[in-house]
Amino acid sequence: MKIALALGGGAGLGWAHIGVLRALEEAEIEVGALAGTSIGGIVAIAHAAGRLDTLEELAHSASSVRAVLRYLGPNWRPGSVLSGKAIAKLIEEHLGDLSFDTLSIPTAVVAADLISGDPVVLDSGPVCDAIHATIALPGIFQPVVRDGQVLSDGGAVMPVPVRPARDLGPGLPVIAINLQGDYGARRAAVGLADGEAPRVTTLSIVRSATGLMLSNLARLSIDRDPPDFELALPVGHIDVSNFTRAEELIGIGRRAVSDSLEDIEALANI
Repeated sequence: MKIALALGGGAGLGWAHIGVLRALEEAEIEVGALAGTSIGGIVAIAHAAGRLDTLEELAHSASSVRAVLRYLGPNWRPGSVLSGKAIAKLIEEHLGDLSFDTLSIPTAVVAADLISGDPVVLDSGPVCDAIHATIALPGIFQPVVRDGQVLSDGGAVMPVPVRPARDLGPGLPVIAINLQGDYGARRAAVGLADGEAPRVTTLSIVRSATGLMLSNLARLSIDRDPPDFELALPVGHIDVSNFTRAEELIGIGRRAVSDSLEDIEALANI
């Protein structure tokens, strides 16, 4: 049984992708192609490199805000407010010896070119360069400038990379993992639940509006390139900027696959 996976972006919510991959492995469903955007790109490359265990250990180590902040620092150059030097060092330490042609599974990650406005599929060369591009959240981390392109986080143009996954795995059914499909829970978490008096605060408006934008971008991406099956993970109660809930998110990913295993197995056997 074999499938292709499109791992969507979602910052701290991306730890759920680890649970998805673990559950598929336990069900003996082989992943024959991988595409990822932003955090989905990191997980895709780690899995294809056989280093998902290391990534999971790092995810669990981010158990507090202080633990996360040690990887961040101010940036005094134009282009971003954070330098991400510690993150870059971490990526180099664990993946710096790899290029795409050394990965055991055909893999691609997606970045956005701020010059052309187009998605850029990165599937060759050093994987670290591709990771730096796909996670370069505008204004937060430095973009990658190369060959007349300014590459930043791919979530702006292709938050769920179905087309690259399909291109890498011709004939394989594509399963999309959408981390932005739970808007109802996201607004409820900040006081805008159905049937309740809304708690209108600056935080609730900013977070719910951001969640709505991300949800709509993901839906447009999926409608443009429909997968054979979509798993919209119930993660809206967790803020996308929260990297400290790995254990819970990995469990959510596992359960989502378990709950849909019959449908996934039917697709994988086609």
